[in-house]
Amino acid sequence: MNRYIAFLRGVNISGKNKIPMAECKKAFEGLGFGEVKTYLNSGNVIFSSDEDHVEGLTSQIEARVKEKFGFDIPVFVISKEDLEDILQHAPDWWGGENKDIYDNLIFILPPATFAEVWDEIGEPREGLEKIENYKEAIFWSFSRKDYQKTNWWPKTASTGISGKLTIRTANTVRKVVRSPGFP
Repeated sequence: MNRYIAFLRGVNISGKNKIPMAECKKAFEGLGFGEVKTYLNSGNVIFSSDEDHVEGLTSQIEARVKEKFGFDIPVFVISKEDLEDILQHAPDWWGGENKDIYDNLIFILPPATFAEVWDEIGEPREGLEKIENYKEAIFWSFSRKDYQKTNWWPKTASTGISGKLTIRTANTVRKVVRSPGFP
């Protein structure tokens, strides 16, 4: 069995796309996935599957969410090994202990690419934010007090690009990888 994490985009935010995590867990188990565990209330699901292709898993999960909960949710699925590899390639400036800096990991939903994201958002605002891409992820850090002045903050939420991304904090991603349900 392979271990995976699914990040469901835009779940349980501001009262929209409500999916109780207990029901989400059952929906994943109904697909035949094993060792299903959710983390937080924001659509982070750890599971096992014999499937070797994330594209197949993504399609199954998106169809199940539509069937079970009645709405389309973009899903990003990644293997444990690939997520660990991404974290091992984090830049030195990302994910530190400085509480004045907010660190996120942006996952690019296929078929979108980093080049497309860059074309739509552009350069980070110097002195306020930093980005670095690695594979299908973008490390992004910014000043908490000046987030509204950044280039990436408002644009990652814009309708043109938001459907191509799902974002998690550094702490969330690290806790998912270290979770007892994700050996």
